Amino acid sequence: MIRSRRLVHAAVGGVVALSCTVLTAPAQAVPQADEPAGTVRLVTEKRVTVDYPWAGASGFQYRPGTSAVTTVDYPDTVPPAHAGPDDLASGTDVVNTHTGQTVTQRHRSTGVTATVTIPSGHAFRAAAGWSALTMDGIGALHVLRTVEGTLTVDTPVTGFPAGARPVLYRTGGSVGRLAIVYTLDGKTSVGLVDLSDGAFRTYVTGDTATPQLAFNDRWLVADWKAIRVDAEPGTEPTALTRTDAQLEAVVGDQLLLGNPTFVLGGTEAALTARSLVTGASSTVLSSSFGGIGPTLDGGALATAGPTSLDWNIHRITPTGSGGLTTAEVARVPAAATGVQGLAVAGGELFLHGATPGASLRYNSFQLDATGRPDGPQTRRSPAMSPSACLTGDAACPQLEALGDGRVSHLWTSETGEESVVTVGLDTTTVLSGPTDGDSTGRIGGGTGRYVLYNGGSGKQRVVDFPRAATAGETALTRDRTAAAVWGQTLWAPGSTPGAVTGRNLKTGTATTIATGAPCTPTDIQAVNTWLYWSCGSSAGVYDRATHRRITVPADTGPARLADGFLLRENRTTHELLLTDFHTGTATTRTLVKLPATDQNTGGSNGRWAVDRFGGHIAYLNGTYGEVSIVPSGVPTSPLAQMEAQVPSPSVIGKAFPWTPVWQLNKPSTWTLTLTDASGKLIRTLTGSSTGAAVRPAWDGTTDSGGATGGAHTWKLTAHPRDGHGPDLTLSGTMTLG
Repeated sequence: MIRSRRLVHAAVGGVVALSCTVLTAPAQAVPQADEPAGTVRLVTEKRVTVDYPWAGASGFQYRPGTSAVTTVDYPDTVPPAHAGPDDLASGTDVVNTHTGQTVTQRHRSTGVTATVTIPSGHAFRAAAGWSALTMDGIGALHVLRTVEGTLTVDTPVTGFPAGARPVLYRTGGSVGRLAIVYTLDGKTSVGLVDLSDGAFRTYVTGDTATPQLAFNDRWLVADWKAIRVDAEPGTEPTALTRTDAQLEAVVGDQLLLGNPTFVLGGTEAALTARSLVTGASSTVLSSSFGGIGPTLDGGALATAGPTSLDWNIHRITPTGSGGLTTAEVARVPAAATGVQGLAVAGGELFLHGATPGASLRYNSFQLDATGRPDGPQTRRSPAMSPSACLTGDAACPQLEALGDGRVSHLWTSETGEESVVTVGLDTTTVLSGPTDGDSTGRIGGGTGRYVLYNGGSGKQRVVDFPRAATAGETALTRDRTAAAVWGQTLWAPGSTPGAVTGRNLKTGTATTIATGAPCTPTDIQAVNTWLYWSCGSSAGVYDRATHRRITVPADTGPARLADGFLLRENRTTHELLLTDFHTGTATTRTLVKLPATDQNTGGSNGRWAVDRFGGHIAYLNGTYGEVSIVPSGVPTSPLAQMEAQVPSPSVIGKAFPWTPVWQLNKPSTWTLTLTDASGKLIRTLTGSSTGAAVRPAWDGTTDSGGATGGAHTWKLTAHPRDGHGPDLTLSGTMTLG
């Protein structure tokens, strides 16, 4: 019985990962028997918010969520050359670190350092560039700077209103000024300290207790009022039209607005700019929110991107014409998320987890012929609600990769009624097949269009999801027994001990095979020409191609048949055991020792899975959200057709193309040619299989773009992507009206 398991993970704080990371030696707490070909991490699509502990002229620091700080250097940037406290402008490249009564200053590009000693009785308030702001015991403000790197010079702040109470100190896009929000006589005001001489000037007075503000060396914007920093004393600020966005930064003459409090459904937040000179608005970055803020050199940083898989930090700088330019300067790694189920088929690794946030989704990774990840994490389903799990049911959700680009799972409603669901051919479609109200069942296997459902009622159903279907339908209902589906054949026990009967699900014809089993099998699995049977205390494989009967190990651990080998898990030693029988003799070795701490109660497609359409094995390696892939080392069978759906429509076109499906037993690259009644080649299509299924589409036009009709012959040539075995050639005819 094929079962998947709900996985339980301990919370791991601060874990970040790339969507597809190939590691030469993945982090694990257990020894390896076989070196993995690659490792991937399932990551959330939810974009993480970053903050910037420091952002200057040569680079910046950012921290995603609760993770560690990452330092980034801007490419091709020439930072300020002079590095001394007597040159305030070079402070755009200075990192300040406050500890106790000391502020350590370091110019990143030159390595020049300075130490500001905070006098006794002073309290640190803020620092920008080469300057530190403090408050003494009577509430007076001071600007501290050093000379010759060690001697602290104290410049008292002048012009700060008597009796005013500072409530907020803010750095912005400047190392020459620092903003202070203060209250006086029940009103809140905002002003700037000139750090060169300590002069303070109030620019904006309003009623907002904690006004939004942004500034650079040209402008101060506070409480939606803007004023030039060099405006004549007494100049009133200009009122700006308020929006629900936040004042993020001023770059040149442009006010950056972002992180709105409300966004229409189906849209995403954007970072916009409003000219403080002309009032004109423009979009700076779409899909931008979260980490937006000024840099000390008068620019800004902002996060933007469609998902966490392409979530980047952009640097925003002014242009000479008064506009803005943006450049991507860092990619923010996505956060790892737990794997709640895995399956692998046709060179695709499917991982089930809460990647959109609270909702669940299937994502996949393409694997090359060696098992190495070959591409990024890709959505393979819409966001889905979790299935209601029955009390004591550890197999939730159950899932099965079908080898045609789709994955099926068992969904349970709140009332306990189950449905067989398939997804995977796009990111929006969910097809559901009923079980006639059955419950407490299991998915017993499946390939391509057919999924086997073992109902708790004692009934067994084959649910069919044919080409172009909008829902699943029951193709066969029978009493529940051990059974397996491979291609278009259902294999089940025959009428005598050891006999296994294969029933063609399309024609109803049956073939009976004497497997040599000493009993009526309690487990049957089928892959290519291999038939696996188990009686509990004994097990074997029957090769339908050579009529060989091969004895394989039998135990109570979960077992999974693949192409030429059997994979079993020893639940005591945590070993994943591979039995290679493709030569006719069974030999067993330890493939990998799984983590000793169980993340589930065991079973294929829960903590491990095997590709029946190729041969790779995937397993949870003990690191949160991480899966390792290892090749079996067993040669695959020759390319073969398992099932086909080749309609012969009278009319086809661009809106209704001919879309046959050839279900093969392993991945391929393919060429489909069409010739007319005279034998003339009129169209050639090429592609790569979806999983192990060939899914072309022909709109009825020729290679030159013309129309065609009448009798046609098609010829499919498929080449195995793993390079093992000859090409497969199939052909047939069709007539267009």
